[in-house]
This record gives sequence, structure tokens and C-alpha cells, in this order.
Amino acid sequence: MEINFKQVTLAREYRGYTQSALAAKIKGLSQANLSKYEKGINTLSDNTLNELIEFLKFPKSFYSKNIFSDVKSAHYREKSGVSKKDRITIESSYKFIGYIVDQMALSLDFPEFKFEQIDIEDGYTPAEIAKSIRTKLKLEYDEPIRDINKILESNGIIVYELKAFDKFDGVSFFSQNGNPLIIINSEFSNDRKRFTLAHELGHIIMHTAFPIPSFRDKKVIEKEANSFASEFLMPQVAIENSLNNLKLSYLSDLSKYWLTSMYAILYRALNLGCIDKGRFIYLRTELSRVGGLKNSKNNVYIDNPRLFFNAFKMHTNELEYSIDVLADTFSLSLDILNKYCKGYYGSNGTKLRVVV
Repeated sequence: MEINFKQVTLAREYRGYTQSALAAKIKGLSQANLSKYEKGINTLSDNTLNELIEFLKFPKSFYSKNIFSDVKSAHYREKSGVSKKDRITIESSYKFIGYIVDQMALSLDFPEFKFEQIDIEDGYTPAEIAKSIRTKLKLEYDEPIRDINKILESNGIIVYELKAFDKFDGVSFFSQNGNPLIIINSEFSNDRKRFTLAHELGHIIMHTAFPIPSFRDKKVIEKEANSFASEFLMPQVAIENSLNNLKLSYLSDLSKYWLTSMYAILYRALNLGCIDKGRFIYLRTELSRVGGLKNSKNNVYIDNPRLFFNAFKMHTNELEYSIDVLADTFSLSLDILNKYCKGYYGSNGTKLRVVV
């Protein structure tokens, strides 16, 4: 069997080994030789490869695959404070999640991707694009987006909540087979999840289908996604009047109506010019003093994503795969499915359509 050296790197990193640590576990393997092998410029003996494969506990068929995800970058709240180990953990997670989606898509149909992707270089602002998307979704201009996960998933974006460290916000990408995904941090408060989902939707619509000029750096791109998310969740035409002469006592009701955090309301007021920087700082300080920022985090409703796990349950129920057979079919170790599919256990060639 031909071994794809990149799969060795993925397996090693997922198991949490550095090259030197893994080399120390395999008789006759040095860190230098492993490094060269993972770069594709060296070979290893059959005995060494077999020992390595057995130690990493992935099925042999896994090493003939080519699992990757074309992700420009995952989005971190404080990237400078993210360790290499944490970054590798996140990267391997979204690679496996995207791969599992692609494998499931061989047996069933996910909803069609219906969002229009728009080139921001054509002169549209993120706010204008968000307005267009709301219109096409037939959302009332003055109503909040209540079931945001349902909207995304019914329009073809698979949402996955991943338990991760606090500095990881989310990531959006198209899998190898073209399935769009948004992965967000399951540990976040509901208001932060909602904003992150809208932010990542902005990336999918504005930043994945068209070349991005080099002068528009990551800071600009992130600002565009934030602007899209703010307009998508809190349309200017509907919220602006209520933000003029904004008072602390207004924030709770506005947060409950628009299903965003009080802080997001404050920032929206600042960016729309309804309050100046001084007023923003004063209100934020007062809100923090009375505990409003902390206490408001769990008061926002959000629906749950369903598409990924409905698809997995179809495999174990309707298609009657056992979890062991499914792991073998997907060329994955059992612990991968246990981790990312959360233990949903329950063939024929019938194709099924996933219903959100």
C-alpha cells in the first residue's frame, strides 16, 4: 500500500506527538529522518513504517488518503496567545470534521448550498451584502434572526460546535468535496455563538470564492466580517432610531429583542454614529460595574445545529452501519468517530436526503 506522508503528519499531530517524541517511540527512527519523511524527501523502511502505523493507532487505509481542508485561517480572539499545540489541535479537528462530512455525503444528500457569494471588490460594502442576504432569505427588516442555525443549515451550511479553548472563535471553509462548514466554539455564550456564526457566514459569502488582493490584510477582512455580522443581526434601518441618545436602561430590552449581547448593542451604536467614543466608554464601564456584561451572556436564545448529527444518525439507523463498520468504511480510528460524532450509534446503496 502506498503511504501518503502527509497523513503521517496528521496522525502524529492528532495524537499529540512532536517529531522528536514520536521518533523516540519507534526503534531505529530518528527525528531527522522523520522530518525528512514528512516533507516527502526521504523514505522509511517497511518495518519502521509498520511500527509507526501500529503505534499511532490509525487503520492502514487511513494513510492512503489525503485529508486536508483549504482554510485560509482559523479565527482566534487573541492569536498571539495561542500555543502551537492548541493551534494544531484545532487544525486537525476541522480537517477530520470536514472529512467525515465528505464521507457521509457519499451516502446521503446534504441540503443544497443556496447563499450567493459576492465579490466585495465589485464595490459593495459588507453592510450592503448583509442587507441583500437578509432580503433573499425573506427576513423582515425589523425582526431579529431567531433560529440562526436552522437558517444556515437549511441553506446548505453545516454547523458544528467544537469544544475548544477560549481564544478560538470559529472557522469557516469548504471541505475537499465542496461542502461548506462553520465550526464554532461550543463553550461560548449564546450571544457570542450567534455573532460568530454571522461573522463566519460573512467570510463564506465575501472571502472564499474570489481572490483577495494583498493590500486587504487579515485585519481588514476581519473588520468586513464583523460589519457584515452586525448588519445581518441588527439591521441599521430597524435599530438606528433606538440607539440615538442611548441609555444604560435601554440595553437589556434591546439585547433581548435583537438576541445579541449588550456589548454588541453598544458597539453597534458606536459604529453607526449614534453615540461617540466617550459615551461608549462610559456606558460600557457602567454596564460592567453593575454586572450587566457578565449577567447578560446566558439570556440570549439560540437554536441547536442538527445537520451533522442527523446525518450521522442516518448512517447508524437508516443505513444500519455499526460504529465499527463505519470507522472501517471511513478509514478512521474508532476514537475519532467517538470524539467528533459524540457517540451517536444506531447497508444499502440508497441515497437519502438530510432533512434539517
